[in-house]
Amino acid sequence: MAYPYQSSGFPGYPGYPGNDPSYPPAGQQAFPGGQYPPGGAYPPAAGGGYPAAGGFPAPGGYPGAMPAYPGAPGFGAPGQAPGYGAPPGAPGYGAPQCAPGYGGPGFGAPGGYGAPAAGGYGAPAAGGFGAPPGGAPSYGGYQQPGAQNYGGGGPAPVPGGFPSGPAPGQQPLPFAAAMTATQGTIKASSNFDALADAEKLRKAMKGFGTDEQAIIDVVSNRSNDQRQKIKAAFKTAYGKDLIKDLKSELSGHVEELIIALFMPPTYYDAWSLYNAMKGAGTKEGVLIEILCSRTNSEVRNIVACYKSEFGRDIEKDVRSDTSGHFERLLVSMCQGNRDESQNVNVQQAEQDAQRLYQAGEGKLGTDESSFNLVLASRSFPQLKAVADAYARISKRDLISAIGREFSGHIEDGLKAILQCAINRPAYFAERLYKAMKGAGTKDSTLIRVVVTRSEIDLVQIKQAFVQMYQKSLASMIAGDTSGDYRKMLLAITGQ
Repeated sequence: MAYPYQSSGFPGYPGYPGNDPSYPPAGQQAFPGGQYPPGGAYPPAAGGGYPAAGGFPAPGGYPGAMPAYPGAPGFGAPGQAPGYGAPPGAPGYGAPQCAPGYGGPGFGAPGGYGAPAAGGYGAPAAGGFGAPPGGAPSYGGYQQPGAQNYGGGGPAPVPGGFPSGPAPGQQPLPFAAAMTATQGTIKASSNFDALADAEKLRKAMKGFGTDEQAIIDVVSNRSNDQRQKIKAAFKTAYGKDLIKDLKSELSGHVEELIIALFMPPTYYDAWSLYNAMKGAGTKEGVLIEILCSRTNSEVRNIVACYKSEFGRDIEKDVRSDTSGHFERLLVSMCQGNRDESQNVNVQQAEQDAQRLYQAGEGKLGTDESSFNLVLASRSFPQLKAVADAYARISKRDLISAIGREFSGHIEDGLKAILQCAINRPAYFAERLYKAMKGAGTKDSTLIRVVVTRSEIDLVQIKQAFVQMYQKSLASMIAGDTSGDYRKMLLAITGQ
């Protein structure tokens, strides 16, 4: 379906099909800056205990400066982080941004993303993005031998250790100490001119050779919303598709990285999930990373985008590509119905901790359904309280208990949920570290994490990386990559 140009010169973003009033109507110039109302969330949990400020971040972001896990600098000051997920002028992360124009038949989806119909918004004549070179790696386990427990007054995490629940005898930290105000390394350019940027990119690709540095300078210093406007301005000014031109001038990992940056965030998540399940084999790590770490509104937007752009039902694809308890966990994640209340019910946390103990360490065998129920439905602040209570009951942390009771992909999925509840930046720091450690680099994982977190919490991920591994993210990227690919990654990470 083609979207006609408006009198202002740029085509409007299309609305979602189905006349759903919660989505923007067709012809709207830009999506709102915040999240869509999640809808369908569970009612706030009753009870006292933890302060409301320690809860899951609302679209407005956390107020004030909050400390990181022990030994790390504070994550921000009042007014520094504009909210959870987006700098001023950029759309909220997870807002539906399936603007057309991202590939034709080469994308592997029926009709492509914004199939090349007449007048389409930036649709290439042929080709499309194609699958990432080499695909994405399989998901690895998260248990770190010797990892330091995450508790008040305790020592800093040992190298490779993931901050976990409090050690026996320690006071549990409030959730706010682990989930602080977030900040991306990429922010919207203040003096933005889409047409001027389109001219810079055209000049960088015109004639013999390519000025890769000019492309890096533009792309790495614009928000995703601004990149969409550059793409539209390029088509308007030159009658050519920017993505197709970039693909003809670039190659390898730097091409994959830059093309990923031009995908709207929701579409990039949906596209990553689609490519993780299409063809022979399944990249379970991609499914876990995306479905187990996103908010309700993000998950729902991904599910809708997956359906509209690839013509498939994500839940059906998950069921056909996975099995057993892992399948059930991912199906639970696809619903986007986790409780997102900021309140913590201490009594319920004690009951859930006891329930998990009796379902695992306290009996012969494992009641997997109890773990699925608690970890798939409780809010992240509530799960943090459950982990604290579990440590007091069993004298062991819950992440280690999951490692003893489960194995394989279900273990990885349950741990990922709990780690995001305890300290989301540390979870992604570990994903980055494992993508680069040892021989070879899992480039698709490296690219995906850096791109998807660049406007959300990459500043905090960098801080967590130093705390956990005693080296900077930039130094590890510099040692594992080269050329323009290295330059682009370092530019995105703010080096």
